Amino acid sequence: MNSSNNIDNEVVKDFGNEWKSFTQKDLSKNDLDLGIKSYFRIFPYEKINQDSVGADFGCGSGRWVPALAPYVKKIICIDPSEAIDVAKENLKNSFSNLEFEKAGISENSIKENSLDFGYCLGVLHHIPDTQLALIDCVRKLKKGSPFLLYIYYKFDNQPFWYFYLWKLSDLIRGVICMLPYRIKFILTFGIACLIYYPIARFGRILEFFKLPVKSWPLSDYRNRSFYTMRTDSLDRFGTKLEHRFTKEEIKQMMEVAGLENISFDELNAPYWCALGYKK
Repeated sequence: MNSSNNIDNEVVKDFGNEWKSFTQKDLSKNDLDLGIKSYFRIFPYEKINQDSVGADFGCGSGRWVPALAPYVKKIICIDPSEAIDVAKENLKNSFSNLEFEKAGISENSIKENSLDFGYCLGVLHHIPDTQLALIDCVRKLKKGSPFLLYIYYKFDNQPFWYFYLWKLSDLIRGVICMLPYRIKFILTFGIACLIYYPIARFGRILEFFKLPVKSWPLSDYRNRSFYTMRTDSLDRFGTKLEHRFTKEEIKQMMEVAGLENISFDELNAPYWCALGYKK
């Protein structure tokens, strides 16, 4: 596979539909703050300034742009789906230092060795060749520029039963993702109501009694709104293409892509959010 065909048009269409359905305009400030803290806690803000230009690879609705836009010269928002129009609408009155391009991660107009920073959060695991897409992202960075990455983890630091629970959910995803969008929308709403919400909220009870919650399924949603659960249910079960990686596999892929000094946000475990710098 080469960069020009490293894209699945059905997946792109699905995400365009998702972000048009859930534009994130109704995302609570609490959920946005939790998300930004979770992803950007390890980002080196001291490495950017008002002259810095970077990119949000796979920007979706543009919800993570506020984490960095106030501190830099420009962020280029890249997305191949109709979500790019959602991002434009969401951000038009918030920041004037944004540029939008409807393009894939591997096929866009950003010049090589031109970016002072980049990030790609929750995207590369939905691309046919994750490694190649990561290489294409890093190619755009200047030497020494930071790159923030989040991709699905492989339950490598969870109890053994967690993997089998995921396998069951993946069988369900395999059926739902093949259905027409309207049916997927309804079924994933039911999953959010009957599975995400009660299980996540039970995590609050465990936390109240000072019991461990990291290995409790969906515990990351225990303090998040139903809107986020609803969005992520469609994201998780409505998409046909999903890859998962261990912490070591993520590290190796980042090194192959040309990143060094790689670190992980251990506070965000079991989810692996990683930072590296272009060699």
